Amino acid sequence: MIDLHTHTVFSDGELIPSELVRRAEMKGCRALGITDHVDFTNVEFVISQVSKVKALEDVLEMRILAGVELTHVPPAKMERLATLARRIGADLVVVHGETAVEPVAPGTNRRAIEIGVDILAHPGFITPEEVDLARDNGVCLELTARRGHNMTNGHVARLALEAGARIVVDTDAHAPEDLIDRERAIEIARGAGLTLERATAVVDKHAIIDL
Repeated sequence: MIDLHTHTVFSDGELIPSELVRRAEMKGCRALGITDHVDFTNVEFVISQVSKVKALEDVLEMRILAGVELTHVPPAKMERLATLARRIGADLVVVHGETAVEPVAPGTNRRAIEIGVDILAHPGFITPEEVDLARDNGVCLELTARRGHNMTNGHVARLALEAGARIVVDTDAHAPEDLIDRERAIEIARGAGLTLERATAVVDKHAIIDL
């Protein structure tokens, strides 16, 4: 299992980073992205604090990425914030996409793809043109385990498969019970319309992490 979208107490998650890492380890996670919600007010704090948990890597069989999820950031400001996050040490930049269950600003999906973030999370009713651009820019489109956000997984998967865009399965975990194992990740991909063979490949041959 590789999960590159999770949250801790440094945004709206329930766990401190070390407990999140331990609980993910017990689910068989081999790479974990801690991607707390950020904007211009807290990006430096979040990266500086979460980066410290990478010290656990030398006693675990797990790669830990200290990332960020740009959340409800106006599209016109997104590139500046993503650039800042990478400059101060973010291993991974995720953008909170235009999910159908939150009032994310129109244009967020497209701008995230244009600036080449790593993952566009729960992109909702993303358009075919945006999916084509994601393919061309190497941006991964997320199939999410999170309730509510996952209502458009089938739409995202269908367009991504048609276009040949990269897909990842993440949890968007905020609490211990949100974490999943490899088998559940494959079920989520299959539930979005992928065949067993394709779902297994998406989970086991990760688009970003090579273990």
